[in-house]
Formats: sequence, structure tokens, C-alpha cells
Amino acid sequence: MNLVAVMRAFNKGHGKCDCGKCKCDQGWYGDACQYPTHCDLTKKKSNQMCKNSQDIICSNAGTCHCGRCKCDNSDGSGLVYGKFCECDDRECIDDETEEICGGHGKCYCGNCYCKAGWHGDKCEFQCDITPWESKRRCTSPDGKICSNRGTCVCGECTCHDVDPTGDWGDIHGDTCECDERDCRAVYDRYSDDFCSGHGQCNCGRCDCKAGWYGKKCEHPQSCTLSAEESIRKCQGSSDLPCSGRGKCECGKCTCYPPGDRRVYGKTCECDDRRCEDLDGVVCGGHGTCSCGRCVCERGWFGKLCQHPRKCNMTEEQSKNLCESADGILCSGKGSCHCGKCICSAEEWYISGEFCDCDDRDCDKHDGLVCTGNGICSCGNCECWDGWNGNACEIWLGSEYP
Repeated sequence: MNLVAVMRAFNKGHGKCDCGKCKCDQGWYGDACQYPTHCDLTKKKSNQMCKNSQDIICSNAGTCHCGRCKCDNSDGSGLVYGKFCECDDRECIDDETEEICGGHGKCYCGNCYCKAGWHGDKCEFQCDITPWESKRRCTSPDGKICSNRGTCVCGECTCHDVDPTGDWGDIHGDTCECDERDCRAVYDRYSDDFCSGHGQCNCGRCDCKAGWYGKKCEHPQSCTLSAEESIRKCQGSSDLPCSGRGKCECGKCTCYPPGDRRVYGKTCECDDRRCEDLDGVVCGGHGTCSCGRCVCERGWFGKLCQHPRKCNMTEEQSKNLCESADGILCSGKGSCHCGKCICSAEEWYISGEFCDCDDRDCDKHDGLVCTGNGICSCGNCECWDGWNGNACEIWLGSEYP
């Protein structure tokens, strides 16, 4: 008899444990002394007490004895158990290895709970990334695994979808960070009344139409300007209202992220984040930023003041450092200066250490590369704090402008 049965015997109090086996008191029998030898119940009453929530006697996996289920474990495995024999751990046995959960997890009531690095119904598949990397990929911006709204399997979140139709649900995002239920004044899973009907739900936050404001766009806003006039004032010389970096309300721009002084201007046209490299260094430490452009100190040049004008190496040494793996100098798309590639200015989309990246591969939103909320790094968007999504189009901050 297994340990679970022994513990059941202790809990029932109808016997004593002797060297891992139950010695039952008079009038009781069974592995855990759970069955009385004499029954005062009618068969109908007994069977009624043995029915599970689906009105099936002992889940069709056992027989009923005086209102108690005796599970079918004729082979002595003890894998079928539960008050109504509802747990069948034989479901956890891997067909190939014949081990419980393939030897890589534990079985609880017929379901495998895999160890880190393994997944599948029987824990039969091994992740191709480390448990640490899997956890890192599943960690949402607020530091929670799948935002506490999903399950992490090999670095990918499976969100707990609350949409009863089975379609794209209320909870989504790479780390389940978006919860569209937050856009509804009163949550009703069968209703599509987002943002009080006066805005668009963006990752759980309402982007209100002109003339409305509030967390759920529930408050009307008085403005003497028409929607077209308001947008025209916010657009200025830019192609998009507020340069794609803010929200237009009654002809005035509110730049975002809220409180970030690096984004400013009447139409949010200045974005000093563009002066920073991926490590956050402004103008390579060799210049100052003015409305999103670097003004380099004497002796330095480049978009981020990253190139010194004087070079202390020979031309041959310099070229050796500029050769890509295929032996071509700067991939044939730039010039070499002091061991570093300067990519062709005529082809704005060429970037990378060896001019081997095509920034046209970076996703766009509203016509802007990385939505203007991140840096295109070798074909992938590196989003600034507070933004997420393939094109950095999802705002995750605590406030929404």
C-alpha cells in the first residue's frame, strides 16, 4: 500500500499502521481501513453517495461499498484514487518509457506537472532553452511571469483566455500583459462595449476619440475646434499628429510617455531618446543632444558622435576590423574609418556593425518604424521603457496620455 493510503487510514481512524500496512479495527477492511464490513444503507442510498458531480457512480473506475468508492486497482498499482475514483494517474504514464510523466515531472490526479525545462502532456518534450532563459522571456514588464495571467512553456506565454467563444480573448500579448477587460465600464464577457463607445482599447487602456476623456472615455470634453482643425493644429509640419509621439486633444499635444522630458515640443517633434545608444549613452559621450540630434564635440562625428576624426591605426589594420565574415568590407554598403563601418547615408535603412542589417525589416505602426517608441536594431525593434510589441506600439505605463 502506498503512503497516500496509509495517511488515509490515519485520517479515518479505523486502524493502525504497522510497517507500512494498515491493520484494521474490527468491523472495517480495505487498504486504508475505509470500508465497513456491515452496511446499514440501502443500495440506492449507497449508490447516491458514490456518485460524482456528473452523477456517475465512482467515475466508472470502481465499485460502491456502503456509500464509499472502492477504486479499481486490481494490479496493486494504486494509481486510481479519490473520493469518487476521479483521479487516474495511469493517464500520466508515458507510452514509450512507461514512466510517470516520462520521469520529468509529478502526477496529480491524472495531470502531469513538469519540471523546469520540460513540457507536454507527459513531460515528454525538452525545451531548447534553459529554464532561466524561459523565465526571462515570460517575464512581463511588471516583473511577473506571464503577468500572472498565463502559463509559461519554454519561453512562451499561454494566456488564460476568458473569451467563451474561443476566439482571440480579452487577455493577450507576448507576456499576457494586455487585459481588454480594463477597457469596459462594467465587465460583461458577452459585451463589446469598450471605452464607453468613445475610444479604442489599446492593451487594456483606452485611447479616446476627440472630444472624450477619462480612463474609460466616459467624460465628454468641451472643445470649440472641429476634429479636423484639432488634428491640423497638432500636426504642424509633421506627417502625423503630435509626430506620432503624443495624443492630440483640442489642438494641443500631450507627449508621451507622461513625465518623460526627453520628448517635447509643440507637436512632440523633439525626441532626445534618439540621441541615445542601446546602453543609454547620450551622443556617445562626445556631444550634446538638441531636439533629437547630436551636436558633436570637436574631433568626433557620426549620428551618435561615435567616430573619432583622428585614427591611430594603419589603413590595413582598420580594414581588417571592418571586414565581415564573408570577407567583404562593410558588406559593400559603407566605408571603413578607424576600424568601424560608416554605413551609406543614402540608404538610411542600412545599419549594423558591418552594415549588414536592413532596418526596413523592423515593424512599423502608423507609418513609423518601431512606432517612434524604440530603436531599430538590426531589423528588430528595441523598445524604450514603457513600450512593448513587435513595433513598440503598446504602451504599458501606469498612466495613459
